[in-house]
Amino acid sequence: MAHAPIVETEAAAAAAQALPPQRSFYKRHEALILGGGAVLVTFAVWQACWSAGWISPLFFTGPSAIVQRFWDELLHGRLRSDMRYSGLNFVLGFAMALVSGVILGVIIGWYRRVEMLLNPFVNSLYAIPRVAMIPLIIIWFGIGIWSKVFIVFMTAFFPILINTIGGIRATDPDLLRAARAFCASDWQIFKTLAVPGAVPFILTGIRQGVALGLIGVVVGEMFGGSEGIGFMVAYGSQTFDTAQLFVGVMIIAFAGILLTWLTERLEGHFSRWRPER
Repeated sequence: MAHAPIVETEAAAAAAQALPPQRSFYKRHEALILGGGAVLVTFAVWQACWSAGWISPLFFTGPSAIVQRFWDELLHGRLRSDMRYSGLNFVLGFAMALVSGVILGVIIGWYRRVEMLLNPFVNSLYAIPRVAMIPLIIIWFGIGIWSKVFIVFMTAFFPILINTIGGIRATDPDLLRAARAFCASDWQIFKTLAVPGAVPFILTGIRQGVALGLIGVVVGEMFGGSEGIGFMVAYGSQTFDTAQLFVGVMIIAFAGILLTWLTERLEGHFSRWRPER
């Protein structure tokens, strides 16, 4: 009985050693601190050059002028309606690209004969510059909302499709042989190995599709529109209103940062789907 406290102390010490070391606040938020610090320094230098009069407002503008123009447009202009319009274009087009890209990518990646049939079309359409198709899309759909939606769909669809096909093809053959050795059906293999293993690839395609879809929103509204963030950018460039132009650019940039962060969180959430090797 006299040795019991010693045994308990040794057990507590072993348990404490088994726990992972606590990281400091800086280590836990290093990426945010370094990235955010770099952005703040860049904006501070930019604002200092603007305040010193080293930047001509005809060719560029400063952060304070952008913020002021943003609030003016938000409170008294049409910025809110432009943001709603562009947001609707992006959501509809990207949702269509996500659903069709994942479903078609899984089918092409899993069935070899389907891949042989559709591979020439996928490769040829993927190689065509999407910007060159915009005049034809406007002829097809007019200058209304659906031409912008289709441009977003077209720009976001192929990254999702290609990455999904690659993810299905990358299924570990050793795992497939082991599953078949245990008499697993094709549906069980597909559901428990192929699709979970392709999730990281699909999320990579989604991240690329988000960036290209935002570009598609701007490009579509610049070419054939009278409202939206893309039209704001185009109108600002035509009238040499650099503050308005940069308001649109910054909105797209922050939307890209936010959506990329959301896809990264989504990837972390679904990382448990990856099959153990």
